[in-house]
Amino acid sequence: MRIVAISNQKGGVGKTTTALNLAACLSQLGVRVLLVDLDPQANATSGLGLAQEEGGSIYSALVEGADPRQAIRSTRLPNLSIIRSHQELAGCEIELAQSGNHLGRLKDVLTPLRESGHFDYAILDTPPSLGVLMTGALAAADELLVPIQCEYFGLEGLSKIVSVVQQIRDCGANPNLVLEGIVMTMYDSRANLANQVVNDVRNYFAEICYQTVIPRTVRLGEAPSFGKSIIEYEYSGRGAQAYRALAEEFLARRSGAAQAAAAEESPAPAEAAAA
Repeated sequence: MRIVAISNQKGGVGKTTTALNLAACLSQLGVRVLLVDLDPQANATSGLGLAQEEGGSIYSALVEGADPRQAIRSTRLPNLSIIRSHQELAGCEIELAQSGNHLGRLKDVLTPLRESGHFDYAILDTPPSLGVLMTGALAAADELLVPIQCEYFGLEGLSKIVSVVQQIRDCGANPNLVLEGIVMTMYDSRANLANQVVNDVRNYFAEICYQTVIPRTVRLGEAPSFGKSIIEYEYSGRGAQAYRALAEEFLARRSGAAQAAAAEESPAPAEAAAA
């Protein structure tokens, strides 16, 4: 199981929308996904039409040592499971900060899930802050996916998250954390600034910026109020098409990386013949 954190310390950039809909679209492609809602606001939880329930979040596992597998719930979507959030996670920030291993605690909690073989990916929806839950998610993740809004302040937020990633690596909490991708969200093709931001990000982060751009649509904003992912709410709409394309690109990038790694490990034809 690969752990992917969807993070940005800036709010209102489409972070939860991306976590929820990427997870939903991956599940539609047959990928076994666990969505972990780490935000005390529980927007990913309500966005799938699920109720908050005290004791139903990952809080007990983080603070009390409970088995995280007991918090997993299925959803309407085949292949998609979730660990819901609850406002009790807000208190978790304080309790973990007082512990001796607050950065590594979430990683330890997710280890049994990683080793179970029940899921292909765990997608962590993190709070829009630089608190313990977000940094703990970065310490636990194999990869980081950063959604940024196609506006000037989005560029400022991106520079900060890149700095945080480097700090997580340098302090030894997660030296192998990979900034895997940047997803441009809330894109309005009619706005010159939006086009400029997309071009700037692609120039500076050419290798990791996703080609798929998520448009600004009314339906993407409406879907959570009905407790549905965008593919359930408006399957053929622009938002659903964009997130399906993002899911396909997400998998294609990993397939390409795996093939490249296999090629590097295999001997060259001449070397193989000589052997």
